[in-house]
Amino acid sequence: MEIKKITPFLWFDSQAEEAARFYCSIFKNSKIINLNTMIILFELEGQQFKAGNFGPKFKFNEAISMLVDCDTQEEVDYFWNKLTADGGEPGRCGWLKDKFGLSWQIIPNAFGKLMDNADHARSQRVINAMMQMNKMDIAKLQQAYDGE
Repeated sequence: MEIKKITPFLWFDSQAEEAARFYCSIFKNSKIINLNTMIILFELEGQQFKAGNFGPKFKFNEAISMLVDCDTQEEVDYFWNKLTADGGEPGRCGWLKDKFGLSWQIIPNAFGKLMDNADHARSQRVINAMMQMNKMDIAKLQQAYDGE
């Protein structure tokens, strides 16, 4: 097993294994690498994570989030629906919290492409449209970009 130089470490009260299994059920290329009572090592789409059962002292907040780049609206919908299931909370502008309180950004790649434009008015229309959304909608972002 290759040891990564930097690995995100997620602090849980007592649900580290449950969380690792939940995340692995959502992402196609995922696996649990090592389980023990305190620390779980798992991998999602090639990125390793460690999760620990260390009690209720610390909670997740929006200062850190996991960003999921999505190629299609179907991917946006899939990840949004899976991560908000069973007690997750939809947020604004593509953000959500899963049932463990971890923040995620479910962002279509199209958003970055629409924002990478020298035309300030177009970019501003895309931003204004995004600010009205919870889950991002690629078609509506494109319409805003096109001025429709």
